[in-house]
Amino acid sequence: MPHPASDPRPPAIGLLALFGTFLRFGCLAFGGPVAQIAMVRQALVDEAQWISSARFNRLLAVMQILPGPEAHELCVHLGMLARGRIGGLLAGLGFMLPGFVLTMLCGWAYVSFVAGNVGFAGVLIGVQGAVLAMIARAVWRIGGHVLHGAALIGLAVVGLVGTLIGVPFWLLLAGGAAHAVFTRAAFGWAAAVALALAASGYILIGPEATAAAPVASTAASAGVVALFIAGLKGGLLTFGGAYTAIPYVRADTVGRGWLSDGAFLDGVAIAGLLPAPLVIFATFVGYVVGGWAGAVAITAGMFLPAFAFSLIFFERLEAVVENPTLHRLLDGVAAAVVGIIAATFVSLAASTIARAPSLWPVVLIFAIASVGVWRLKGWWVAPLLVLTGGLAGAVVIG
Repeated sequence: MPHPASDPRPPAIGLLALFGTFLRFGCLAFGGPVAQIAMVRQALVDEAQWISSARFNRLLAVMQILPGPEAHELCVHLGMLARGRIGGLLAGLGFMLPGFVLTMLCGWAYVSFVAGNVGFAGVLIGVQGAVLAMIARAVWRIGGHVLHGAALIGLAVVGLVGTLIGVPFWLLLAGGAAHAVFTRAAFGWAAAVALALAASGYILIGPEATAAAPVASTAASAGVVALFIAGLKGGLLTFGGAYTAIPYVRADTVGRGWLSDGAFLDGVAIAGLLPAPLVIFATFVGYVVGGWAGAVAITAGMFLPAFAFSLIFFERLEAVVENPTLHRLLDGVAAAVVGIIAATFVSLAASTIARAPSLWPVVLIFAIASVGVWRLKGWWVAPLLVLTGGLAGAVVIG
């Protein structure tokens, strides 16, 4: 990335001090990417003046269209500016380490004391109802940023319908990318072209060949390599926010019978309480499925792209992002992803309702949480909604 002579440069800093700086950021990384980026900006741009504000803005724009958690990618990049690639590696590890350790501890506590305990059933259903409201809000927010025009809305509808009828996600993403690059047609034509691409591939290849792997009957079937690939898929396809990783990790874990939708949603809820990028929910999933080795494997896969894009390609990222064809391709992929997340929300909601003793408690908790997530702002909103949902579940469900 260009570094004009007039730009400030990071001060001389030792590797241990660099790691400590980003470890502190990781310990304070509550509130999601907006709060995390604001914290890093305040400390390293406004106060320490590692880079100029204008350059930070350009860097942030690049990171926001790449897959992976942008706050983590920013930390990797800033560490590289200070001490090269080893600095980037240490900065990224420092930023993610507190959330990783805390999530491992939460996974251990969940497996040891919560999972299967009927006394927690109402609390967990309530928490899951609140998380569903947050996922619904994410679909709306991401869609508002991505779905500009009838063609992209059509691609999102295709992603929704295609996922619900069982079309593999990668065919939907490929169809969205191809359509966005080669045409700018209106809603009906977009839907027809993308669905035809997806459906024809599905028919030609066959459902058996497109499945990620045979469905496993027990969590013991999960392997470290399979969990690493599940995390890698999520990390490579996380466009527009951490919620976009949910469908892919769910398909490769819940979809194989390794854990339930309830446990998966509990992991998303726990991740929202901790100082970490939300994609750290994968660590929880990996621990529940495969113990500490599973947690390490899926986390390594999830964060590998976030490290790799900065560590390998950082000099070229800004130039590549200016390519208009790439912009259209990413627009088409992102539109399909919105539909895929919406379909995942539908499936998770149906699963939660099926586990609840009756419909009305889930609907009530979801409605209350929805009002909160739409009306309230701040880092404390997600923890408040999760705790409120759990309390409401304990009261109305028992």
